Amino acid sequence: MENIEGKVVVITGASSGFGKISAEYLSDKGALVALGARSTDKIEALAKSIKDKGGKAIAVTTDVKDKDQVKKLVDAAVEEFGKIDVLLNNAGIMPLSPLENLKIDDWDSCIDINIKGVLYGIAAALPHMKEQKSGQIINVSSVAGHTISPGGAVYSATKHSVRVISEALRQEVKPYNIRTSIISPGAVDTGLPDSVTDEAVSGSIKDFYADTAISADSFARAVVFAISQPEDVDINEILFRPTKQKL
Repeated sequence: MENIEGKVVVITGASSGFGKISAEYLSDKGALVALGARSTDKIEALAKSIKDKGGKAIAVTTDVKDKDQVKKLVDAAVEEFGKIDVLLNNAGIMPLSPLENLKIDDWDSCIDINIKGVLYGIAAALPHMKEQKSGQIINVSSVAGHTISPGGAVYSATKHSVRVISEALRQEVKPYNIRTSIISPGAVDTGLPDSVTDEAVSGSIKDFYADTAISADSFARAVVFAISQPEDVDINEILFRPTKQKL
């Protein structure tokens, strides 16, 4: 895997799960990482762990629902490291529930984080990448962005939106030599099921993940694959599931 050493990678949702393991993987391969998440203690501890191993990292408290905080994260990376090569728009939640249960606060949070958070990341990174005439934006969708099942209406809608936004972005940024990628994981062992607040759904989802989910490093390897390609190769979408996952 080449083409990663020295790259500056900004990661949202970096305190745990996909974001944390991707930061560790990329740092081990020589990337400089800017870690954003609401959990200040966790990202500061992760940054310290990376630096203790000889890597370079900064931690910036970031709630992706706040566009100014997302811009602060990206700008801090550029100020610290001189550029931004990759934005990993990773922050997301999965508050599954049947529509009839009217979990409207969950709907709002899902839209704010999974859609607006991605747009805010793009808004923060794109001006820098246009000026550089280089960069890569990786947006995290889901298998749920390709399919739908009962209880997943709002979540699937947000993840399908990520794919729509990403494809439009891909077409628009051709003049600036910017690459765009979507990563759509299936059941992967992270804390995502903990964001299910509907008690009738939570237990079955956690049981499904316990039986089916694969290690989170599967996601990190997909990120590394997308980034490590030569600059004239644009990996636009990676969709992967556990071998035993049916939907």
